[in-house]
Amino acid sequence: MMNLITLVLGGGRGTRLYPLTRHRSKPAVPVAGKYRLIDIPLSNCINSGLNRIYVLTQFNSVSLHRHIRSTYTFDPFDGGFVEILAAQQTLAGDSWYQGTADAVRQNLRYLQQPGIAYVLILSGDQLYRMDYRQMLATHQQAGADVTIAAVPVDASQASGLGIMRLDDTGRVVGFLEKPTSEKELKHVRTDPAWIDARGIPSRGRDCLASMGIYLFNRDTLVEVLEKTAYHDFGKEIFPASIRTRHVQVHLFDGYWEDIGTIRSFYEANLELACRTPPFSLNSPESPLFSRARFLPPSRVDGATIRGSLLADGCIIEEGCVIENSVIGLRCLIGRDVVIRNSIVMGNDYYQAPCDSIDDECNGLPPLGIGSGSRIEGAIIDKNCHIGCNAIVGNPAGYEETEEIPQGMIRDGIVVVTKEAVLPDGWCL
Repeated sequence: MMNLITLVLGGGRGTRLYPLTRHRSKPAVPVAGKYRLIDIPLSNCINSGLNRIYVLTQFNSVSLHRHIRSTYTFDPFDGGFVEILAAQQTLAGDSWYQGTADAVRQNLRYLQQPGIAYVLILSGDQLYRMDYRQMLATHQQAGADVTIAAVPVDASQASGLGIMRLDDTGRVVGFLEKPTSEKELKHVRTDPAWIDARGIPSRGRDCLASMGIYLFNRDTLVEVLEKTAYHDFGKEIFPASIRTRHVQVHLFDGYWEDIGTIRSFYEANLELACRTPPFSLNSPESPLFSRARFLPPSRVDGATIRGSLLADGCIIEEGCVIENSVIGLRCLIGRDVVIRNSIVMGNDYYQAPCDSIDDECNGLPPLGIGSGSRIEGAIIDKNCHIGCNAIVGNPAGYEETEEIPQGMIRDGIVVVTKEAVLPDGWCL
């Protein structure tokens, strides 16, 4: 695997995840209480024996850079690295990245070093577990120029995805972005009984969706980027490659979720808190890695917690009820608080001056959630000060609202923004 370089695309504006991306890039958004989205592809790389990784960043990247720098350090003897390639002015050009393909084009010199045969391109905002060695084996056995990972889906899901059509050998011969009509689907449907070369069946699902994971021969990628001005892999580079190159599919039949919207982020997190989650966080063969924080164990005093994830360093007082929720690092939760169907991301620090969760500090409610408050169907971003008897929810069922200083409703979910202050008795 030493002749393979990995590029993780980590830098769009993430407008559909706003306001969680107000102060951070999408890959830096916290997930599952103690991780960040960028930890998923980087952990997959490490577990696959890939340790030569570049992360391409541009928008709101400070927290992402800090997390990568403090987490991913390899020993000096195997040549491994996770390095950041931020958008920058050079003698060759002074423009921002204009898209995923343009971001790679502006950094081709890092791929043209000796000893590199393959380039793996990953997204920084997906939740899945994959062994990329299997994808490389598919690529080599097929003698492909490009291999793309695909997941079988039902036709009802096709309208939000890029759908591929294959021949009998698994070569991609057609592609359609977000087909909606039956006429469009007819051109990209796959035999529901199709089985790939490794014996993985599509199990009755008649569409194959692109996962946005690409494996290129290095020389193929360099040639395509140097001879075109295309800006995007999914919309331009990949469809053009189908016409002129051997593009092979690598079928993946595990859990995969593209964290592209507030709704998908919310639902994916709460699914992780289920008794039998679709994506396991405690796989002994493929662990998830993140920053080592050296926090104390969480303390729970007379609370009731059901079907929830609880991260390190929390203090949860008597009478609390927490159900079907994700509680992040250093959460401070006062007495008789009720949290249901919610994500509380926690805090980056402890607030030393306050003697208890309910004492005011500098005229503000203390860091955390004050006694008697109710949180339901919400996402509470980091470092929020929520007073006593506050109510955070959406009982009226609004789908969208205008942004206010404390947050907004998106996709029917209340999002309280980072470092928001909700006084005692606050109600949306």
